[in-house]
Amino acid sequence: MSASSRVRPDSTTGATLDKAADENFPVAPAFLPRAWRDDLMAVYGFARLVDDIGDGDLAPGGADARHLGVSPEQANDRLVLLDAFEADLRRVFDGEPKHPLLSALQPTVRRRSLTPEPFLGLVAANRQDQLVTRYETFDDLLAYCELSANPVGRLVLAITGTATPERIRRSDAVCTGLQIVEHLQDVAEDLGRDRIYLPAEDMKQFHVQESDLAASTTGASVRALVAFEAERALRLLNEGTPLVGSVHGRLKLLLAGFVAGGKAAVHAISAVKYDVLPGPPKPTKLRLLREVGATLRGEG
Repeated sequence: MSASSRVRPDSTTGATLDKAADENFPVAPAFLPRAWRDDLMAVYGFARLVDDIGDGDLAPGGADARHLGVSPEQANDRLVLLDAFEADLRRVFDGEPKHPLLSALQPTVRRRSLTPEPFLGLVAANRQDQLVTRYETFDDLLAYCELSANPVGRLVLAITGTATPERIRRSDAVCTGLQIVEHLQDVAEDLGRDRIYLPAEDMKQFHVQESDLAASTTGASVRALVAFEAERALRLLNEGTPLVGSVHGRLKLLLAGFVAGGKAAVHAISAVKYDVLPGPPKPTKLRLLREVGATLRGEG
């Protein structure tokens, strides 16, 4: 029985899973085996839900809080929700989880012998988001990405039975690159949440003040800073690209889509001359397809 058939999604869980269409990369494309798609969507549902808790983006009505056993009085307390979510996550590995998306995750965990660590890393990243809103150095940001992004790639490798130390290293580079690109796309949105993922030492180097990030258009100093960070992200994506050539078949195409999504997003940022403040630059489907082709040919 597939993960999706074990759960009766309500409107809340359906809305969470529907967000897969907005990602820079394909989450569970149709060319994959059905079992992989089910497992990848189960992991995506977990990752999207924990991010929505951390960002305060849960669907209205309080259904998620009720599923997690959080009282209406505490339903807006993100740290309380994250604690309840972590407790329910632990029941995935030893018990009966309460939230439908975690119930959907349980058969995947059992079928693929997944461990708690990558899931706990994603919870820790969202807990950190409630407590840390600025990063002094690029190394500090990389340490955050180790929690917020890298576990996802490791789970993909675990689900597909292809994890090796070298592939994990390459996957970490891709995932961190993807996370940095997303931060660049969402500078204005993140600032609205009182979060800045541009390292303070880099802002100082490029003479960028926090007030510059609140402008309606992107000044020359901010553009230069975004270009600098975009180049860093692209280097990470290029470092991880050999991961694609290390696997075969449909997994190769999936991983090429992940890498290509990041590179196409970097191109979209470059195409608007790093003017990211009016809204997130998004890659076109044609550019994504071109990047997929280049990645598969080993040109990335």
